[in-house]
Amino acid sequence: MTATLSTSAGATTRAPAPPPARRRRRRWNRVSVFGLVFVLPAALYIVIFQLIPVLYGFVLSFTKYSPLSRKGPEAVGLDNYAGLLSNPDFGNALLVTGRYVLQVLPLTVVIALALALLVNRPFRGVGFFRSALYVPHIVSLTAVSLIWLWMYSQSGLFNEILNTIGLPDQAWLLEPDSALNAASAMRIWKALGSNMVLLLAGLQSIPKELYEAARVDGAGRWNAFRFVTIPGLKPMLVYVVAMDIIYLAQGFAEIYVLTKGGPLGSTTTVNYLIYTQAFQYNQLGTASAMAFVLFAFIIGFSFLTMRSLMGRQK
Repeated sequence: MTATLSTSAGATTRAPAPPPARRRRRRWNRVSVFGLVFVLPAALYIVIFQLIPVLYGFVLSFTKYSPLSRKGPEAVGLDNYAGLLSNPDFGNALLVTGRYVLQVLPLTVVIALALALLVNRPFRGVGFFRSALYVPHIVSLTAVSLIWLWMYSQSGLFNEILNTIGLPDQAWLLEPDSALNAASAMRIWKALGSNMVLLLAGLQSIPKELYEAARVDGAGRWNAFRFVTIPGLKPMLVYVVAMDIIYLAQGFAEIYVLTKGGPLGSTTTVNYLIYTQAFQYNQLGTASAMAFVLFAFIIGFSFLTMRSLMGRQK
């Protein structure tokens, strides 16, 4: 490309166009500036409100610090982490958290898969059923917990149903044997909608030609589900399982609203114990160490689960 220039004699000449490499560099610089303008707010938000607090918490985990004291954090090395090894409350919280994840996760995934298979079929009102099943996901976990707190109360819905069929009242949230199961039932109901939608998207991404080929080969419904549906759905299943592990291991709001960690610590998850250490006992160093141990457990368990599921896919 050239540019036209006028000379003093009235003749016109054409200025040489910049080389292609320079034009590409100028265009790339404009794109970089615009991209930086759009990315910078999000990057600043992540650095200020996520990365810096995480790094500060990691530093606090090696200190002894109470915000009520006039002294600043005192370095104690690995004492906070070593103290967790002999802390019975932390050991109990790890067991409760593990039990909570293991009894909620399988039912959440299996029931959500059954619902996804059901609403993947064309029938009248399928859109209504999909929306109705998804509604619990968009409601706040705290609001859902408050509703279930009323249903579990002595005069709540569940005891009314038991009385109707001639059975005595149950102290759902007041007995150590039933409190965690009651919280788990609520969390299963809450998580079904999001898992169902994700698995439904996975089902609809499987090519229908595979089912037709399986039918031509004489495969029945069970074999089509086993050899076509499950392999095609496995990447989404792995994602759903990994996300559920992360969210369930951080369970706090439902525990705080329903039981406040009781009775007798039967529902004290690690996240609830971190809350009590940090905001009731003002032991921010110990609470930070608990948080990073929980983080390591979540990463390790999620990695092993994903590796196991993806390995079976091969």
